[in-house]
Amino acid sequence: MRAARSQSATGLTAAIFLASAMATACGPSQPATASTTNDAAIVRLAPENVTTAVVDEISSGPIVSGQLTPARQASVRAQVGGSIVALTVDRGQMVRAGAEIARISARDLEASRTSALAAVRSAETSLDVAKSEADRTASLVKGGALAARDLEQAQNGVSAAEAQLAATQARVTSVDQLLADTSVRAPFDGIVSARPASIGDVVTPGAELLTIIDPSSMRLEALVPSDQVPAITPGAKVRFTIRGAPGDFIGTIDRINPTADPITRQVSCFVTLPNSGGRLIAGLFAEGRVESVTHRGIVVPIAAVDETGTRPTVTRVTTGKAEIVPVTLGPRQADTERVELLDGVSAGDVLVVGSARNIAAGTPVQVIQ
Repeated sequence: MRAARSQSATGLTAAIFLASAMATACGPSQPATASTTNDAAIVRLAPENVTTAVVDEISSGPIVSGQLTPARQASVRAQVGGSIVALTVDRGQMVRAGAEIARISARDLEASRTSALAAVRSAETSLDVAKSEADRTASLVKGGALAARDLEQAQNGVSAAEAQLAATQARVTSVDQLLADTSVRAPFDGIVSARPASIGDVVTPGAELLTIIDPSSMRLEALVPSDQVPAITPGAKVRFTIRGAPGDFIGTIDRINPTADPITRQVSCFVTLPNSGGRLIAGLFAEGRVESVTHRGIVVPIAAVDETGTRPTVTRVTTGKAEIVPVTLGPRQADTERVELLDGVSAGDVLVVGSARNIAAGTPVQVIQ
């Protein structure tokens, strides 16, 4: 009996010791576990995951794009046939209006002019003879020696000689014009952009010799969807970025095509871009936006707005917690990927952007600097 009690006491003492040992072992670790759990509940965001709502200018309007072409361009062609004996300019060189840029052999035309001048002299002699004959005939008719019809025939001879002289003089004028056309001159101030001809080439009338462009102004023919045509008007400003030319450029809508493309249902508009500094080059690709509406407001990146629900929302960080705020969207600026918020957000509010904005409301948030 005593042995049984001793054994029971021993077991109780062992159980108390084991419980004490477990309490001692587990006791210090419980506060650390709670701290770890609280830290895990805080969502930490990098600076690139947040943005600040700011007051800024925002513009909205149709996006236009296309290839730059010169507003003025001339394909200079040969007016006469022959061999090219001079070609004074090459691609990339400046030319002045009226300056000779090419010359075509005039050897055959000079011979034609000599022949035409000889024909004029012969016609002048014939006219002088016809006039003398008419005067003599008039005297004889007056004296009764000849009939009146003889005077009419003499006067007809004068008229025929005058016509012959006029024809030969017109021939000289025509040859002189052809001789002038052998000297090819620039139609306006510009730059030679192409020169398919070379010295020694034998060309025919209409053959292309070179192309001259006016670099002072460029033009862009852009297509606009038909539903956005009301947002563009002649004289509206267009802000451009051009591949290969740093910075922004401002153009002006010159005119709008009154008919739409029968296949794409898009409408062409022509935009003029000044090129006073010579930075723009024909053939470059340009993309811009018509500034149909420009004003100041609360502006945020489009990535900060969640539009999947029935109403757009943003996730705002307020006093260290996430808050879902319904907003009303204003104009969008597609080229800068920004949007105006008409309500719900004030300047200086910190908003979550991208996929990180799916944080549940009330979640603790810490922005890591």
